[in-house]
Amino acid sequence: MPPLQHAATALGWRGVVIPDVAVLGQQVSAVVRVLDHVHQWRTENGWPPEPDPSWFRSWFEPDFHDQIPVPAVELLGVLVIESSVESALNSCGTLMTLAPCAVVLPAPQPADAWPLIELDYYGIGVVTADTDGADVLIAPEDRSREFGPSLFGRWLQEVLYEQALKLTTQTVRTRN
Repeated sequence: MPPLQHAATALGWRGVVIPDVAVLGQQVSAVVRVLDHVHQWRTENGWPPEPDPSWFRSWFEPDFHDQIPVPAVELLGVLVIESSVESALNSCGTLMTLAPCAVVLPAPQPADAWPLIELDYYGIGVVTADTDGADVLIAPEDRSREFGPSLFGRWLQEVLYEQALKLTTQTVRTRN
């Protein structure tokens, strides 16, 4: 199993791991759960994912769109791969406004308590992972409620919805 999947599993994030997502100037991995009942409704009603940034910008113009699609994915968390714990706060600072954020570090890590204490204070999780497994050093907290929902976060759900559908379709094809 890939290290990101091990990290998501260790954190209890049961969902689709979407690697290499560009978010707020960062390359991250997102873990989402597809809401099957919403996906089914959107499919039946001809409302596919809307990842186009121009569509997102039009949401600010209520004259053009009096409604936006119901989210079909839940963002369970964001995983950021880093080589050291010192760069973790920089990597997760703004991402924790969207969902729980955890830094994935190579195993093992030095036992310097200070950076871990600081990350724990901000609610940023730390996981060491490799191809054999993962260990949670600090569980992330969901601080997104403190910041409230945003149109950017809602648009990101559409991008992740599209990516999740692509990944799950590929998985089904591979199994057959």
